[in-house]
Amino acid sequence: MADYLANAGSYPVLPRMKPGDLIEALPRCGPEHGEPMSAILEDFRKQIVPAATHWNHPGFMAYFAISASGPGILGEMLTAALNMNGMLWKTSPAVVELEQVALDWLRSWIGLPEGLFGIIFDTASTSSMHAIAAAREMIAPEVRTEGGGSGLVIYTSEQSHSSIEKGAIAIGIGQKNVRKIPVDVEYRMRPDALAAAIERDRAAGLRPFCIVATVGTTSTTSIDPVEQIVPIAERYGLWLHVDAAYAGIAAVAPELRHILRGCEHADSFVTNPHKWLFTPVDISVLYTRRADLLRRAFSLVPEYLRTAEDPRATNFMDYGVPLGHRFRALKLWFVLRYYGREGLAQIIRSQIGWAQELAGQIDAHPDFERTAPTPFSTVCFRYRGTDEENRQILERVNASGEIFLSHTVLRGRYSLRLAIGNMQTTRDHVQRAWELVQAAFREPVAARSSVLE
Repeated sequence: MADYLANAGSYPVLPRMKPGDLIEALPRCGPEHGEPMSAILEDFRKQIVPAATHWNHPGFMAYFAISASGPGILGEMLTAALNMNGMLWKTSPAVVELEQVALDWLRSWIGLPEGLFGIIFDTASTSSMHAIAAAREMIAPEVRTEGGGSGLVIYTSEQSHSSIEKGAIAIGIGQKNVRKIPVDVEYRMRPDALAAAIERDRAAGLRPFCIVATVGTTSTTSIDPVEQIVPIAERYGLWLHVDAAYAGIAAVAPELRHILRGCEHADSFVTNPHKWLFTPVDISVLYTRRADLLRRAFSLVPEYLRTAEDPRATNFMDYGVPLGHRFRALKLWFVLRYYGREGLAQIIRSQIGWAQELAGQIDAHPDFERTAPTPFSTVCFRYRGTDEENRQILERVNASGEIFLSHTVLRGRYSLRLAIGNMQTTRDHVQRAWELVQAAFREPVAARSSVLE
């Protein structure tokens, strides 16, 4: 593990293989008798590592990077060794109480108010689904026992993550009852369009119940105007959930606290330490000021799990679908202690600075343009040509093995997307990515095609 982390940049970011290659390379049946660990590790090095997309590579700038730091990896190893299930306080006080401590530290560091209940899930998709279920419990508590919930409507930006729509599907709201609110020129939810949509649905006899705002949208990292959305939620008595899975962590830098303005009034809030807090995947934190509703939505205790009630004890199984509860807080606690708030803030400041520098270089280049604002460490841009030419540029860059970028489509145009978030990434890696993009743009189309073939 130490060797890998020291040399992660020496691998091609993307594996050079076709679907099915690893399946064909491995035995069709497991061994009848145990094998020595030396043989297993050798196959790990020869078969598994070459088939990996290296998310810990400094050139990984696609999607949102998930960066496993040394302290976080050590915490994960110790979690596996302890092998505890914190479903009840009694089943592991360490799991339950350290989670409360670590999440309160994080809450304080990003400037959220005191008194919030925090719980760790695997990903923001799961966290947001639970928030939506709590919102439904607030407006339509009968659904828990009777099912149905016909006419319930949820509102989110057309730029929000697909997990919001999936969460609505998962709890039976249905896709047709998810309203995707239009955005402004900077890809932020329009409060006027939100209020109008709610009014239309109320007039039609439907039951609005939840608004989801985003701080750091997936395509562009835009920030919905939460301060303007709060009074709308209050006016109509709706639950307000804020998805800050990527960008919320940036508020550990005090000068960036403004990105969460208004979030102190939200009913629930999610952020992912595995995205920009250098904690190994998976760990997503859900905060809520309505823990009573979250518990009411999910608490179901069979006799064999009943324990003597103590008002000071928290049983995590009461606050969500999963019965089991991993000790994810341990790796977060290691990271928070090892780097400290200021150490983490400094890494984030540097990465935002490199993104701002790149944005300026793109703005100054006659053949490229930015396609969205750059408030954080993600830059959306494109060559001033066709969508096909931009696709080829992306493929050429990714084929280099040095850098991995992703794409999005903004206002109907294919855009390249460079996201800085890996703790091993440096300014030189960002500048190298820009060099590769420019080199790919200069390649004749025919030459690009032949390389891809």
